[in-house]
Amino acid sequence: MEARGHVAGRTPGKHRTRLYGLSTCIWCRKARQLLEELEVPFDFAYVDLLDGAERDSVLAELESFGRGESFPTLVFDNAFCVVGFRPDEIRQALER
Repeated sequence: MEARGHVAGRTPGKHRTRLYGLSTCIWCRKARQLLEELEVPFDFAYVDLLDGAERDSVLAELESFGRGESFPTLVFDNAFCVVGFRPDEIRQALER
């Protein structure tokens, strides 16, 4: 499994979407699955697969949103986020 990557999607994304999760988390898998089903482009990072400075950088970025280390966290346009697998909130965020 890749620690970081990009999924191209088929529909143009209104937002820059990033998914932060854990490779072993069922809710993180469900969040990714939802984004793939909606065919939106997104970047992802599995924090538990990152090492050293890269991991520290991602955790600091998550902390800047005031959400700490909660997964999954979806970040939209570096402006707002949805924490947890909340399908309705994720869909609403993508439609903003």
